[in-house]
Amino acid sequence: MKYVVCNLLLFVIGFSSHSQTKIIDEETKYPVSYATVSFGNGQGLFADDDGMFMFTKKLYPDVDSLYISALGYKDLSLATKDLPQTITMQIEADKLDEVVVNAKISRKFKKETIKPYLDDDYYKCWLPTIESEIAVFFPNGNEKLKKITSVLFPITLESRDWKKRKRANADKRKFSTLFKVKFYKNDNDFPGEVMTYTNIVFRATEKNGDEFELDVSEHNLFMPDNGFFVSIQVLGYTDQNGKLLPNKKYKEIKGKNGTVKIPTNFRPLLPFTDQIDTHNTFIRRVFISGNNWVQFKKGNGIESSLLRTNLNNYGVGINYNAYKDE
Repeated sequence: MKYVVCNLLLFVIGFSSHSQTKIIDEETKYPVSYATVSFGNGQGLFADDDGMFMFTKKLYPDVDSLYISALGYKDLSLATKDLPQTITMQIEADKLDEVVVNAKISRKFKKETIKPYLDDDYYKCWLPTIESEIAVFFPNGNEKLKKITSVLFPITLESRDWKKRKRANADKRKFSTLFKVKFYKNDNDFPGEVMTYTNIVFRATEKNGDEFELDVSEHNLFMPDNGFFVSIQVLGYTDQNGKLLPNKKYKEIKGKNGTVKIPTNFRPLLPFTDQIDTHNTFIRRVFISGNNWVQFKKGNGIESSLLRTNLNNYGVGINYNAYKDE
């Protein structure tokens, strides 16, 4: 019995070591964290914080090319045949030069809040998948200088017992999910260039309650005159230490016409609201190269039960410092 267990353990270790691929910076040799690995057919996955991702022909037999992208790096395309264990990426210096470094401001300020829209109704929620990124627009109401200090993401928790879902003290389903957050400039009322090339991620669990506050004060993000967008995108589940798990990110359902791939939904659910008059929410598919943002609105070709009930927006909130005039 010991001999069998030992051989099985060696097989698992061997399989793991040969299926893991690492993405690194060509110059520094540091890992490229949370890079997007697209399969060219609308599917894909993400590298973890160490730049590692799992890919084998056994897991993805129909994929022959990978397309890799990451903030601040040149896009990369390579064949899956004889995939190297280490992939290097080149820095895209031209884009990095566009980022303006803001000095610390010592002026007096007033703390302001745009409250999030919370809701615990399961039927009013977006089901997160790793193929979709959601961006929410925030206009700049006046000419005062404003520094974004934190983002307030609404979360809907699910009760373990469906019959007790309306009880505030009901036990909640456990999850540990990693999200990536980006900030975009406003480009003709659509998300444009990123405001920072720093990776911003956070891990949410059921212990965070119905709102996750992400502190971004260290990133020196100041509101552009014409407003900005903040986006959220699920990367996948994590282990208890917050390490991204290398799980297959879609389900395969066999039918009469062949196998259909359906994106896996991840907890937590994201509540949408009908309490905002304007259409501030935009979505896009992240694994399709050059895919355009689409306003989450009826008539834009989006199939969603949320739109049919006028739930047009993900009600994200923010905290910011409004600086007084000198």
